[in-house]
Amino acid sequence: MRSRFFATKRKWFSSVIGIRAASLLALILPIAALAQTQPCEPYEGQPGKDVVWVPTPRALVEKMLDLAAVTPRDFVVDLGSGDGRMVIAAAKRGARALGVEYDPEMVALSRKNAAEAGVADRAVFVQADMFEADFKQATVLALFLLPGNLRKLSPKFMDLAPGTRIVSNTYKIDGWEESDIAYGDNFCITWCTAYLYLVPAKVAGAWRIPGGEVRFTQEMQSLSGTLVYPGGRYIPAQGQVKGDHVRFTAGFNTYSGRVKGDEITGEASGAMSGFWKATRVR
Repeated sequence: MRSRFFATKRKWFSSVIGIRAASLLALILPIAALAQTQPCEPYEGQPGKDVVWVPTPRALVEKMLDLAAVTPRDFVVDLGSGDGRMVIAAAKRGARALGVEYDPEMVALSRKNAAEAGVADRAVFVQADMFEADFKQATVLALFLLPGNLRKLSPKFMDLAPGTRIVSNTYKIDGWEESDIAYGDNFCITWCTAYLYLVPAKVAGAWRIPGGEVRFTQEMQSLSGTLVYPGGRYIPAQGQVKGDHVRFTAGFNTYSGRVKGDEITGEASGAMSGFWKATRVR
């Protein structure tokens, strides 16, 4: 009789515990599901893989896109795109735009923001490491990265097509000379300066010119080299490359021209003036 009483009591306790556990689970599951559907709420200074998240002020976003002269013909890429504001703003101008972001929650938030802005068809976001991403097709890079990140990416910048525009918030790219600068409006308090750079054509090496040869050494946009003429006459040359435009001085002459594949064509001025052409020596 006693054993039957304890067995009944154990059964009753098990039933009560089971009911309470089921009730608790019924409460927890909707909360967990709600948490999973809620977009992340990033905060300024939020740590990330390579940078902390600090958003570009919206007042500067438009200035940066203006500085890069973004049009519907462009493909704009933002490395470390955060909440997607730069990509979405570019897409609103009719451009195709890509955001590369390592944090999957930020990617989800960006996609939500793009959908709400009505530009999800032109604003695409991918979860990826910006140092491993392929962005060679970009015509514009819009960036807010630390100097060390820019320095690490600099070799990949040089692989972009000549004339590709890079616009950087606040931080300069080491060894590069900016083509233009823009500032945020009076409502922009911090992070309010944008620098525009043009990716230079690669002209290092030897080029054949009428009556001789010019040999260039290139460091980003800076050129140094030598004009070599028959008989061993050498004339030092110094110049710059901005996009596909080359300009250098050698002796009393200044040469300017545009690079197209393995040719440079343009005008010379000074002691010798007129049309000039250089062909890359293979």
